[in-house]
Amino acid sequence: MPIIRTENLGHTYRLGKIKVVALRMISLMIESGEFLAIVGPSGSGKTTLLNLIGALDSPTEGKIFFEEEELTCASSKCLAEIRLKKIGFVFQAYNLIPVLTALENVEYIMLIQGIPERERRERALGVIKKVGLTGYEHRKPMDMSGGQQQRVAVARAIAGKPKVVLADEPTANLDSKTGGELMDLMLELNQQEGITFVFSTHDPMVMERAKRLIRLRDGVIET
Repeated sequence: MPIIRTENLGHTYRLGKIKVVALRMISLMIESGEFLAIVGPSGSGKTTLLNLIGALDSPTEGKIFFEEEELTCASSKCLAEIRLKKIGFVFQAYNLIPVLTALENVEYIMLIQGIPERERRERALGVIKKVGLTGYEHRKPMDMSGGQQQRVAVARAIAGKPKVVLADEPTANLDSKTGGELMDLMLELNQQEGITFVFSTHDPMVMERAKRLIRLRDGVIET
C-alpha cells in the first residue's frame, strides 16, 4: 500500500489577471520507505507538488491520499494533525527560529506534539548526535554555517518521528561537499529508520543518490 497517492492532481493560481496552471493531471504513488526525487527545471511545478502532498496547500482539482486517508476533503484541524505527527519538512531557507539554540529548534516540534520535557530533551540530543552536531547544541543559527543549519533542519524534521520527510531543494544553498554529506546522511536515515524521503531538486548530486526520479516539465509528469 502506498504511503502517498495522488489522482489527477491539478493546481492553478492567479498572477494578477493571468491564470497560471502549475500542475496538470498528476497521478503518482509513493511507497513507504522510498528515497525519491521530484526533478525538473525551475517553474516545472516541483515545489508546488511537494507543498500539495505535504498538505501545505490545497489542489484545484484531483485527490491526495496519505495512508489511504483522503487529504483533499479533510478538515483544517485534521490536516494540521497530519503535518504535526506524520510529515517532517526541510525547507530550502532552513526556517530555523533565530532566537532558539540548535537544541531548542530540534525540540520545538516535540514541544508542540506534547512530548514530556525529559523525553523531548533525550530524543533531541540523540538526533543531534545522529546528524553529527554534538557540541553545537547551544549555538544559535547565526553562529552556524549553512551546512550546519541544514543539519539542524534535518534533525528537527526527524525528531517528531514522521512517516515522511519532504525536502525542498535541500542542497541549493550548500557547496558540493557539504551537500553530498547531507544527502548521505539522509540516505543513512532512510535505510536505518525506514523514513520515506521525497525531494524536489534540479541538483544532479541529489538525483544520483535518489532511488527513483519523478520528472516534471510544465506541470506534467514526463513519461
